[in-house]
Parts: sequence; C-alpha cells; structure tokens
Amino acid sequence: MTLDFSTTIAGVRFKNPIFTASGCAASGKELSQFFPLKELGAVVTKSIMLKARSGRPTPRMAETPSGMLNSIGLQGPGIDAFIEEDLAWLQTQSCDVIVSIAGETVDEYGALARRLRGQRGIKAIEVNISCPNVANRGQVFSCDPVTARAAIEAVRINLGGEFPIIAKLSPDVTDIVAIAREVIEAGADGLALINTLLGMVINPKTLRPHLAGKTGGLSGPAIRPVAVRAIFQVRERFPSVAIVGMGGVVHGEDALELVAAGADAVSIGTASFGNPMSVIEIRDRLSTLIQDHGFTRFSDAVGVAHER
Repeated sequence: MTLDFSTTIAGVRFKNPIFTASGCAASGKELSQFFPLKELGAVVTKSIMLKARSGRPTPRMAETPSGMLNSIGLQGPGIDAFIEEDLAWLQTQSCDVIVSIAGETVDEYGALARRLRGQRGIKAIEVNISCPNVANRGQVFSCDPVTARAAIEAVRINLGGEFPIIAKLSPDVTDIVAIAREVIEAGADGLALINTLLGMVINPKTLRPHLAGKTGGLSGPAIRPVAVRAIFQVRERFPSVAIVGMGGVVHGEDALELVAAGADAVSIGTASFGNPMSVIEIRDRLSTLIQDHGFTRFSDAVGVAHER
C-alpha cells in the first residue's frame, strides 16, 4: 500500500506533514548537520523581529517535569540580517520554508510583512501574535481579540496576498475558539496551535524565581493534552481552516494524536533538543501508524477523532 504523505496548508502543498517548531531550531543550520532539511515538510524559522534583539538575561531556561521553561526573549538578528544571511542560506537547501515573524506593535507586524514581499523560497508566513503589545501596556496580542485581529490585518494588508498567513495562537486564554474566529475573519489562512503556556519555577535553594525574567514559556510533553484540546475545539468549530499542530510531540503516536484532533501538519520543537533526529523519527513513525490504520492518504486521517 502506497501512502500519499503530502499535506496542504492554506492552499500550499508540502511533501510531508512534519515541520520544525519556531524557536527550537533557529533557521535550521544546526539540524542540517544531522540530515538534509529537504527531508522535512517545512522549516519554520525562529520568530524574527524588526530589529536585532539580544534577548532576556540569564538564566533563561529551566527543566520541569515532562517539559522545560524558556525565557529567551525572541533573541535574533533582525529582519534585514535574517533576509541577507539566514533566508539566503535556506534558499540553497532545497527545503520549504515558513518564516515566523513577531512584533511589539501592530505597525511592526506590517513593516515585517512589507520586508518579506518579493523574497524567494517562502511558502507561508507564521505570525507569532503571542507577544506583548508594548503599545497596549504589555497585553499579549493573541490574548485580546481586538489586538489579535489588528496584527493579522496589518500583515494581510502589507503582504498583499503574496504568501498565506498562519496565525500562531496562545493557549493562555479563556476561549481559544473566539480568538481563532477573530484572526480568521481578519485574513489568516491557517492557525498554529499552540504556543507555549506561561509558567514559573521557584528555585528551592534561593526561594526566588529561577528565570531572570521570572516567567517563561512551558513546552514539552506536559502541554500535549492542552494542544490536543485546543486543536480539537478549533477544528470542530472551523472544519475547513488549516491547522499546524504543536505542543509536546516526542513520538509518532503523539503526532498522530494531534492529527486525529484536526492538525494538517505537526511541528516538533522541544524534542529536538534531546534528540536532533526526533523530527525524522517522528515523521517515519507517523507514516507507519497512518498506514497501519488503513489510510492511503494522510489527509484522510486529519480530524478523524471528530467522526461519529
């Protein structure tokens, strides 16, 4: 039995449904030491901002049971250096690329979108709206329907339809379906579910927050049930929207769980820190599991948990 393992996100075809997760593999150079990046469905770059950022002070990572906290602070070179160096390098790797962007204001999202117009080798833009809006007293864009909509509208207007838009949402909301509705109506072609959950670790020796920034994003297996729930809820309400699922995927079985909930693709993040080959191993295991369940097309398995 031959499996059609391709998937389509917002009208764009990808050879397989396993992507990297933004922030966990930079622009892919580290992973390329272990396997050709073209073996992935897509490389999702670390969220890039308008200007270079040094990130938060250390310590900015902490292990937790079944996961980790990070408080990196979107460290990066800025959009101009990214285009000249990282994107130029990715264009030589024969891989599909999704560029992730993040802004501190609505205007910054628009400016980032304008800078990416006309750039070769980009399949889609991931809009990371799980960032604090400095123009609105630090309110996270994706935690407020008004700012979430405004950020996506700015990207849509400034992209001019050149690339599909994937809105990355935070699970730290009362109703993620309501936020999803806002960004879809604003012009998002797909959704990335979920970003990390906000958490904190207290050092038992100092009795102070372990991270210099106090709070950080929780990732790893601990958050997978939250990801499954969010994906299932959004797929149930919006059956035709494209979803890139992520959150705690370590094994092929984990990826299948997200797919059954409604994910058209699965991004792997934290697992790569402990095992750089995890993305390839998960890809291969997921392919086997899909076939074991009798599917000849990956797309037929997407959302199967909703069937009655």
